[in-house]
Amino acid sequence: MQRKTHKYMAFRELEIKGTMYYPNRVIEEDANTIINSSYIKWEKLRNSCILVTGATGLIGSMIVFGLLAANKKFELNLTIIAFVRDKNRAFELFGKTNEKSGLKYIVGSMESTIDIEEPIDYIIHGAGSTDNTYFVSNPVETIETSIKGSYNLLKIAWKQHIKKFVYLSTMEVYGAPAEGKLVDELYPSNLDTMSVRSSYPEAKRLVECLCASFCQEYHVPVNVVRLTQTFGPGVKGSDKRVFAEFGRCVIEKQDIVLRTNGESGRCYLYTGDAVTAILTVLLHGENGKAYNAANQETFCSIYEMAQMVAHEVAKDLIKVTISIDKEQSKKFSPKHHINLDCTRLLGLGWNPVYGLKEMYLRMIEVM
Repeated sequence: MQRKTHKYMAFRELEIKGTMYYPNRVIEEDANTIINSSYIKWEKLRNSCILVTGATGLIGSMIVFGLLAANKKFELNLTIIAFVRDKNRAFELFGKTNEKSGLKYIVGSMESTIDIEEPIDYIIHGAGSTDNTYFVSNPVETIETSIKGSYNLLKIAWKQHIKKFVYLSTMEVYGAPAEGKLVDELYPSNLDTMSVRSSYPEAKRLVECLCASFCQEYHVPVNVVRLTQTFGPGVKGSDKRVFAEFGRCVIEKQDIVLRTNGESGRCYLYTGDAVTAILTVLLHGENGKAYNAANQETFCSIYEMAQMVAHEVAKDLIKVTISIDKEQSKKFSPKHHINLDCTRLLGLGWNPVYGLKEMYLRMIEVM
């Protein structure tokens, strides 16, 4: 059977009187915060070509907005190739930009052979599903997409002798750490391989090892960024993750109903802060290293977060109740306490800007 290939093409040209297009005020403000981060040495990217996968996703789109803003402000002569599955979604997000912005795109799926003739300097690989229900209902596809797509991109990185490949992984690779333990990058995993919900983190673990293998055997300069749960402007109204559900409850003035006892604890991270973390690792990370990325000050249980949202964000107009649903709970990650240690990333000069309450306020304004 003939394998499909995808070539890139430029966005349709449209003059916008020299101004950049942003879908809303919050994202514009975040892009400006990103480009004003003093620890990101933008000059290193001058005249570079950067491929971003998952470019219409929550984090990927913010990476593109940040790069476009930096390209305009610092006149970096960047080429930004956004890999997307849906061209119309890309136009909705980024507008019909002109050639001066440097933005191009690939429409297709990473599982197919990717044909990119233009020389690539950097790859930020952030494509993949984040839907808990999809991991359970489509575990084979979850694994297949992750492995095939990442392998195809790493081959491009190897053949093109790129300067850096950054893979966006997840805190879930650690499984369910015990309460009270600080989780650094060497923390062991206790994932249950016989649980189909593990399809997502186990695929991520394998891709991490694939990255390390390409680094050692073929000398591809790679880094892994293990992101904690990340949210901000751009979260879809249909998103089923807990932070989106809490945000909808505030907007609709509906009580927050937890389907578990909410004991699991984790850190959180704002989308703009995630982008500065990724770019910091891209430019300053040590090859072959993984970096945890989280705002360590946000660590709390899901129940504690729900109470904070009801009290501080919704101003006590809603309350928190618990109604345990055993069937529904099978779709969630196992009970855990993932208190990420970000010493390694902080050592590169990175620092987060937004706390948990501000993250909700900014997400809800756009939702």
